[in-house]
Amino acid sequence: MTDSDYMRMALELAEKGRGLTSPNPMVGAVAVRGGQVVGTGYHPGPGHPHAEVFALEGLEAGLRDVTLYTTLEPCSFVGRTPACVDLILDRGVGRVVCAMEDPDPRVAGTSVGRLKDAGVKVETGVLLDAAEQLNEAYVKHRLTGLPFVTLKLAMTADGYLATASGDSRWITGEPARIRAHAMRAAADAVMVGLGTVLADDPELTVRHLSGRSPQKIVLDSRLEIAGRPEAKVFQGERVYVACREDADVSRALKVESAGGTLWRFPGDRPSLRGVLRQAAEQGFLNVLIEGGGSVAGSAMAEDVVDRLALFVAPKILGGGVRAVEGMRLDHVADAVPLEDVVVEPVGEDILYTARVGERSRGG
Repeated sequence: MTDSDYMRMALELAEKGRGLTSPNPMVGAVAVRGGQVVGTGYHPGPGHPHAEVFALEGLEAGLRDVTLYTTLEPCSFVGRTPACVDLILDRGVGRVVCAMEDPDPRVAGTSVGRLKDAGVKVETGVLLDAAEQLNEAYVKHRLTGLPFVTLKLAMTADGYLATASGDSRWITGEPARIRAHAMRAAADAVMVGLGTVLADDPELTVRHLSGRSPQKIVLDSRLEIAGRPEAKVFQGERVYVACREDADVSRALKVESAGGTLWRFPGDRPSLRGVLRQAAEQGFLNVLIEGGGSVAGSAMAEDVVDRLALFVAPKILGGGVRAVEGMRLDHVADAVPLEDVVVEPVGEDILYTARVGERSRGG
């Protein structure tokens, strides 16, 4: 087997931590001696040992004949757990192969440097693209201070989320809903607007499959949700309500009594970028925006969406709530381009996923 083969194994291990590791990255590690795998591991979540610890567990010191494959540069600082680079040096590992260097400024190549200085053979960049894609949310969070944002919408073939009366159950079929809940399970937080809460009274939990339910963010400038203390959004995982800095005090008290945590922002309404920056400070790497139409339009207009996931049902409404509202572009050249498009059937529906590209903003 080659370095790429062992690294591919490490990447598959890292994937087991999806939805569980934030604010840490997903990491997998494989220890190899004489062409034989002698240890494996992945990071299961904050406070638990890192992947390298599990991979080297049970191996005696003096491991000059061992190669350690890890999907991310070993950490070099002490946090909730000891620094992995110290463990590797203490155990005497002879060779380390990293898929990518850690973008976290507390690491950012320092572990690679320490290992090389100690005489350890180090190689980086093996399956780099796959490793960066695996931890795209972590990379964005560390480099920009913002979470990776997916905008998920369930719509008819003519682009409506609901009828004129607000009825949206169910636009898509059960297979699509199961797939959407898998997206929730992989997210740290799910974001909706007040209109969605008032119209649908959603739980925003993971159902139909096993997985961790995300925390919740509701955009509500004037804290109108105070009039709905029985709303399902207040049940289960914590809900953060983004509101104006000068929101009514009595409403604030009602929201907090119902279990909500307030995020206050200046101006008439919180900017999505400001809310997302607050989410990143909370440790959220992945945020899933689920609507409604005005929130989707604001997210696209403010250029905060990284990936689009559209579930398109074979139905025509002819009117109702548009999937994306309020952008009001004057020129086709100003449209938001979509890249790396993938189209796949999900039951009777179609899932259309794409990366959001850079707008030319032509005239």
